[in-house]
Amino acid sequence: MRRRLINSTLAVVLVVIAVFGGTLVIVETRTITNSAQESVESEALRLASIVDSRLISEERISAGLLQDQIAAKRYARIDISGRAAIEIGERPDGDVIEARATGEEGESVLVQEPRAAVTGEVGRTLMIIGGVALLAVVAAVLLAVRQGNRLAAPLTDLAETAERLGSGDPRPRHKRYGVPELDRVADVLDGSAERIARMLTAERRLAADASHQLRTPLTALSMRLDEITLTEDLETVREEATIALAQVERLTDVVERLLTNARDPRTGSAVAFDLYEVVKQQLEEWRPAYRSEGRAIVCSGRRDLRAVATPGAVAQVLAALIENSLMHGGGTVALRTRVTGNQAVVEVADEGPGVPADLGARIFERTISGRNSTGIGLAVARDLAEADGGRLELLQPQPAVFGLFLSRAPED
Repeated sequence: MRRRLINSTLAVVLVVIAVFGGTLVIVETRTITNSAQESVESEALRLASIVDSRLISEERISAGLLQDQIAAKRYARIDISGRAAIEIGERPDGDVIEARATGEEGESVLVQEPRAAVTGEVGRTLMIIGGVALLAVVAAVLLAVRQGNRLAAPLTDLAETAERLGSGDPRPRHKRYGVPELDRVADVLDGSAERIARMLTAERRLAADASHQLRTPLTALSMRLDEITLTEDLETVREEATIALAQVERLTDVVERLLTNARDPRTGSAVAFDLYEVVKQQLEEWRPAYRSEGRAIVCSGRRDLRAVATPGAVAQVLAALIENSLMHGGGTVALRTRVTGNQAVVEVADEGPGVPADLGARIFERTISGRNSTGIGLAVARDLAEADGGRLELLQPQPAVFGLFLSRAPED
């Protein structure tokens, strides 16, 4: 591009110089020639006037007396009737510029100048014009190089930005160049970088959420399958297999819920359901894990409570709270259902040390954790609750009490 810009600029300048320079040369040549012709004619008339005045006053006329009346390198011949011709200067050879004049006393004056003198002056003029044209060409080349660098450098920069985007570096540069068209391209690339960054963040978040949310159902399913392999009672196998199938269905619901949340976190599929059934199902799933840790998990409160939400999402929120109590809490974990106003509430409490004072409300932020954990579980649980119009709160930090607030379904 730089070379093309230089070539195009140089071509334009050369065309302008050819047109206007050629015209100027023609005009200047004619002007110099005409000026020389007029000067010779003027000198012939002036010399004839001088000769007339001397003839009238009967003064002596000679070449020496008239030598100073003509310019150097010019030749003059004065023919006076009855006298010898008077010659001033050396008669030129070759092409000349001449002029004749006749005085009042009948004398004839001839003035000649070598055309070579005029040609030399024309040559000097042409050299001046050529020098100016050369300076114009040099200036045009320098300007074209500067403009080429000004345009080529931003294009190279934009190409590097596009290459960075293609290599997975979505950081916008917010760099502008003072050229509207190039700035528009930079705006588009920065916008694309921001969109790509959001997409990558969403994908990483989905992967983190999926790995965290699927870990617990897979662990519970593995425990059920282990129990099936260790028993020979056909009835027990059937019972455990039925529970395992139910866990597979919930696992499928978790995956669908995560995908739905990734597309639009506000999208929910809220229905009226029996809240206690979801709480009881979570107790059955988590009781073996608590038993293996020498701890207990219990439930109390209202059993005839119905709420409006997505059952799978509520199950995942409760699973996150129960797992949080298993990992970070202590003693018995108690789930209690109650009603406050037009909301159904599920509280999850344990007897552990609770949430550190320096965390407080930040406990629901991603990557925030009181111990060596991912810090994702409570953040995902909060998002799931809010997707159905509910909310998840830390009601008491020490010992920890979490509350899941859901819209209460109207009684039949």
